[in-house]
Amino acid sequence: MAYHDLREFVRALEQQGELKRVSLEVDPVLEITEFADRAVKRGGPALLFEKPKDSSAPVLINAFASLRRMEIALGAGSLQEVAGRISEYLEMRMPQGLIGKLKMLPKLAEMGSFFPREVSGGPCKEVVRKDGFSLFDFPILHCWPGDGGRFITLPMVFSRNPDTGKRNCGMYRMQVYDERTTGMHWQTHKQGAEHYRRLRALGQSQRMEVAVAIGADPASMYSAILPLPPDLDEMMIAGFLRSKPVEMVKCETVDLEVPAQSEIVLEGYVELGELRREGPFGDHTGYYSLEDDYPVFHVTCVTHRKDPIYAATIVGRPPMEDFYMGQAIERIFLPLMRLQMPEVRDICMPAEGVFHNLMLVSIRKSYPGHARKVMHAIWGLGQAMFSKCIVVVDEDVDVQNASEVAWRALNNIDPQRDIEFVMGPVDSLDHASRLPDYGSKMGVDATRKWPQEGFTRPWPEVIRMSPEVVRRVDELWKKAGLA
Repeated sequence: MAYHDLREFVRALEQQGELKRVSLEVDPVLEITEFADRAVKRGGPALLFEKPKDSSAPVLINAFASLRRMEIALGAGSLQEVAGRISEYLEMRMPQGLIGKLKMLPKLAEMGSFFPREVSGGPCKEVVRKDGFSLFDFPILHCWPGDGGRFITLPMVFSRNPDTGKRNCGMYRMQVYDERTTGMHWQTHKQGAEHYRRLRALGQSQRMEVAVAIGADPASMYSAILPLPPDLDEMMIAGFLRSKPVEMVKCETVDLEVPAQSEIVLEGYVELGELRREGPFGDHTGYYSLEDDYPVFHVTCVTHRKDPIYAATIVGRPPMEDFYMGQAIERIFLPLMRLQMPEVRDICMPAEGVFHNLMLVSIRKSYPGHARKVMHAIWGLGQAMFSKCIVVVDEDVDVQNASEVAWRALNNIDPQRDIEFVMGPVDSLDHASRLPDYGSKMGVDATRKWPQEGFTRPWPEVIRMSPEVVRRVDELWKKAGLA
């Protein structure tokens, strides 16, 4: 199912018992965070705050904060369905013979339907304000007590590659400094930051145009966080996820396009070389990320629906909403990882690892040193380069069961032999690294060791009851009234 806009998604959540409307007045300063944090930790529903203090725009939060809500957002019965569609396209090959090629035409035509479609207008332009506006008209959250101020937390930030002209959409937090100015938290490894650097290097402009959409159909919003290769249009991937092209409309004052069904759009520019102190911010690590200097976004125009919904999220000590969004990425993009590393059977990024701190990987081991090959391949794979600890186990280990992985790994490793340290880029939010953006990472080879790897002793078998006894006792168990 392709949702036309955020409102259709809200209705779908409500119809399936996954959304609660809050009619009380609740303050966007800290109180909404406390509501949202309690709800996600207790397995509660998405929340729609109908009367946020000092604003007429309702706040939607926790819309993606469970695997069921992620499935609803992507219009799928399960995340495995989405992964299966990706696998199908990855495995698609042009057949031999005319009949085979004709049978492929519907699938090829479907691929063409994923690309975004430009339209002349849309609901995001029902109200156009080039003056007399304030960011404080919207219920922007002050999330945690130690935060540097209010932050836009679920923005779709659009920029253009100055070399290729291709569009990028990323999700970067934005601290609100005043009525028309925000920070732009472009971490050094992100594509928005690369566009900024390239434009400065070209020296042809003093400004970089940026557009920010807040609230759209869920597939488009979700696509902004996906770890895609550079210059692969996130809106095309959104079209794939929703099986329908995203309608895009040109902005009023900048040469960029945004989803036409957006709730709110901020247009403006970043002055090249202008930096301002940003933070602290209560981050997804569960700690406050430190203050640092980041580019400044100047808002020159605001467009929005007549009655916009303000979409937001909060991050903090896991599990939070972003954990479920990340878990969906893990499931959906496993086929892409296996395309490059077919030996990988499964991966898991536990909540406690806050995405980049721990990745558990099971592999079909085929040769000596295979686990180390996989570690280094992952460290060379896009944003997986931030994986601080990678634990590799054999294919018979269920990596979705962290207890089993810990038991196997702690039994299987000789620490000096099986732990490897490397230096390289680390996540900007890693407060433990010796330098910003640069530090060490660890790989743990917890697979069974082979003679070719220098292990000459017998490797013991895991204790298991014989299947015949298990079957007999199953029956006896029931007869004994223990079932």
